[in-house]
Amino acid sequence: MHELFESIQRIAIVTKPGSPDTLKEGEVIQAWLDSRGVASRVSTTDDPLLLQEIAARKFDLLIALGGDGTMLRAGHLAAPHGLPILGINLGKFGFLMQLTRADWQQSLPRLINGDFKIENRMMLKAEHWHEGNLLNTDQVINEVVVARGQVVRPIRIHAEVDGYPLAGYVADGLIASTPTGSTAYALAVGGPILPPEMRNILITPVAPHLSFDRAVILPEGASVKISTTSDHEAVVSVDGHPPALLHNGDYVIVTASDFTIKFVVFQDPGYFYRNLRNYMEQNPSIGDI
Repeated sequence: MHELFESIQRIAIVTKPGSPDTLKEGEVIQAWLDSRGVASRVSTTDDPLLLQEIAARKFDLLIALGGDGTMLRAGHLAAPHGLPILGINLGKFGFLMQLTRADWQQSLPRLINGDFKIENRMMLKAEHWHEGNLLNTDQVINEVVVARGQVVRPIRIHAEVDGYPLAGYVADGLIASTPTGSTAYALAVGGPILPPEMRNILITPVAPHLSFDRAVILPEGASVKISTTSDHEAVVSVDGHPPALLHNGDYVIVTASDFTIKFVVFQDPGYFYRNLRNYMEQNPSIGDI
């Protein structure tokens, strides 16, 4: 679903920590915006003051500079506060990004004039339970992964949907992803591609051994319970964050989130398929061989 947006007056520009080149590009964009009467500031995604300012609604929009990893980190800052986000790709892989280093000056005038749409994308909520206690709750843009740890041996994974058994797996892991995440890890292990405007939960096994090996697409209202049994390490990770240890008896509950991530879109609805085709014909993550 798309929605129109009013003009933009205050913008936060964020980069990943420890990237001088990206920070320099952010300062160039800041100067460009300032010269056109739009207030902005450049920061990194780990700046605690930035999070306070976002929560206080001091910005109309957030610009993420970098690759998809930066876009995910910025999205976790923006989504809980309903802040729209625009990605400018300065890295190799920018499937979530709308603009590039070469074309942002042509598109930002449209941004400050409100000539764009907002694409509302589904998010997930992941709860980690241990001995009847809720240890942690995460909001998910791409995927929740329950997987083996450092020992290169599969684990036993059990998945339930709405209290009913779905499947048991002997596998390296199980992915629960959003439609946005269907083009990330889930795609790499053979899952289907879901258009970003869909609202479904995608369940995809990772390297199943003599187990159910098909992806399953669930409705938005489903509740998925994932548990593991293993004599070695099992972990859970959200959107590539550092993993948390899963003990036998722990479980992860995955449901649709109350939040959505709001992506700024300049292009027509077919942009998703054009980007998909371009990246599948030549993956920029590979580099020169």
